[in-house]
Amino acid sequence: MADEDQRKHQSSLPAAASTTSDSRPPPPNPPPLFDPSRMIGIIRRKALIKDLAALYHAECLASCQELLQLQNKWEEVRHVQPHVDFKTPEDSRKETLRPRKRAKKTR
Repeated sequence: MADEDQRKHQSSLPAAASTTSDSRPPPPNPPPLFDPSRMIGIIRRKALIKDLAALYHAECLASCQELLQLQNKWEEVRHVQPHVDFKTPEDSRKETLRPRKRAKKTR
């Protein structure tokens, strides 16, 4: 019975080896030659990207301008009313912390 298992194993090895050598992937195709008609699409996409970048840049500039105006208003309010204590976001977070559910063990 062991002899039969060895024969099956030996007979399957050459078959597997022959299938791996026969199943090589075909060589890759050479890259296509330059096609000038494709340049039109490339140029159009490039123009669209430039337009989108310009719009995004304009939007960013508008947002920055708005933030600068808000900052200037904030500074004016601070100069007019210096005695008013404004809380920073970090301070307001500290006040709203809930107590722990479990107390820490002291060692």
